Amino acid sequence: MSDSIVVGLDVGGTSTRAAVVSATGDRLGDGRAGGGNPTSHGAERAAEELRTALGAALARVDPKLVRAGVIGLAGAGRLLADPAGRAAFDQAWHDVGLRCPYTVHGDALVAYASGTAATDGTVLIAGTGAIAAQVRDLTLDRTADGHGWLLGDAGSGFWLGRAAVQRTLADLDCHREPAPLSTLVLAELLGSTEIAANPRDTVDTLVQVVTRRPAVELAALAPLVIRAHRDGDPAAVAIVAEAAGHLADSVARVRASDASTPIVLGGGLLTGNTPLAESVTATLAGRWPDAPLSRAGDGAAAAAWLAAQPFVDVKEANELHRSLLGH
Repeated sequence: MSDSIVVGLDVGGTSTRAAVVSATGDRLGDGRAGGGNPTSHGAERAAEELRTALGAALARVDPKLVRAGVIGLAGAGRLLADPAGRAAFDQAWHDVGLRCPYTVHGDALVAYASGTAATDGTVLIAGTGAIAAQVRDLTLDRTADGHGWLLGDAGSGFWLGRAAVQRTLADLDCHREPAPLSTLVLAELLGSTEIAANPRDTVDTLVQVVTRRPAVELAALAPLVIRAHRDGDPAAVAIVAEAAGHLADSVARVRASDASTPIVLGGGLLTGNTPLAESVTATLAGRWPDAPLSRAGDGAAAAAWLAAQPFVDVKEANELHRSLLGH
């Protein structure tokens, strides 16, 4: 097996994580920094976080010994299409002493690689947004959804939060006793569960509070749906079931009905112990009974594993994956 050294980065909106590994499976360094997604934070700040994470990971490694790198990033296409953003990342790469090439991949591919060493399969991610993708030869082949909160992301954290508010508004419009989920929404957004003598006044206030905020912030209400579901609220149970159906339908857009390749679940809503994860897992197992199901793991290690592919054969790649990611 090659003794090459590679580096992987998992760059997200809230954190940036780096891992330096050898192709023999030794973890040589780790680094962590703040959110490094250039779409969310701008290219210069994102590059600074990249620099910080890489510097920490390379503290005990000569950067000149690193042969390749992979950066996993949501919105990778936007970075690759932005000369200024790519230049900022290039500068950060060189500032820490790296002279090897690096490749930028979408976070969906890195999530897939963190859950399986199979070269072909499917990944489904549900966090703030939602996307499904088919992977062929460790390359994203086809994708479904990921269209953003305005046009898609069905079954995502945003979708759950919006559904919770919509249910609350329906309760108020009907002048009926708010469901437990609706009570949680009122308390979260209005600071009180009290309803005005004319419920339409509470409706107007709630609508104003929601529309004055960035729409994507509705994703912060997803935990309320999960909580209400665990408490047995039928409204929350119905919302979660519908979300699971949407996510499974996204998978069906890119995956053959008789496929037996692995399915990897990623994103906080599907990797955590949530009712949505349970429902999605059951739904996918019913539709694709022969497909191994796994959850995404360490994105930085997966990115490093992808970077090591040119230096290992198939057997070595599988051994390296087991060493780094346990699969």
